[in-house]
Amino acid sequence: MKSNNRPIVLIHGLWNTSDIFKSLTKKLDQYSIDYFAPTLQHDFGKVSIIDLTKFLNQLILNKYGLDKEIDLLGFSMGGIIGSYWLKYFEGNKRINTFISVGSPHLGTLTAQIVPRFPLKGISEMKINSKLLKDLYASNDFLENVNCISFFTNWDLMVFPGWKAHLPKGNKYSLNIFKHKNLMKNQYAINEIVKKIIN
Repeated sequence: MKSNNRPIVLIHGLWNTSDIFKSLTKKLDQYSIDYFAPTLQHDFGKVSIIDLTKFLNQLILNKYGLDKEIDLLGFSMGGIIGSYWLKYFEGNKRINTFISVGSPHLGTLTAQIVPRFPLKGISEMKINSKLLKDLYASNDFLENVNCISFFTNWDLMVFPGWKAHLPKGNKYSLNIFKHKNLMKNQYAINEIVKKIIN
């Protein structure tokens, strides 16, 4: 059982809504774990990660105020948004655990041919994009955060999948096919929930 009363904020990825977390939240309900899973408006990848993070920050402030400690889980692009929030919105000062699931922290080859206009949000996930280089130029913002990363080698959306992890913390490879199955496969859900409740 989770040994604290910190709620966990769930951040979905591109082309998803908070519905992607249905299997996860069903499991969290079994453990009476409080969660907040807002839907962000990506507009098919047109909206910048920066703007998405600003919107998320306001939602967190509206829900929990300035001081309440929380945990964070980001799926896919949601992991990048989570990192951006930790670094530039001082989320690292109020968070204990950050779980990244299939997030392209080093970029993804599938975004390489995407034009910056009109698909700014997707283009920011290119390998060596300015946003990602600036974000991870220094990892000091993760220093006191319990970072946990889940990924699959068989990920074609975030490719190469074995690089889809945070630069700090424990990394867990799941033998799961397809990107979305990281949030749908019951084995994956069980492994993720183990880290949430511990």
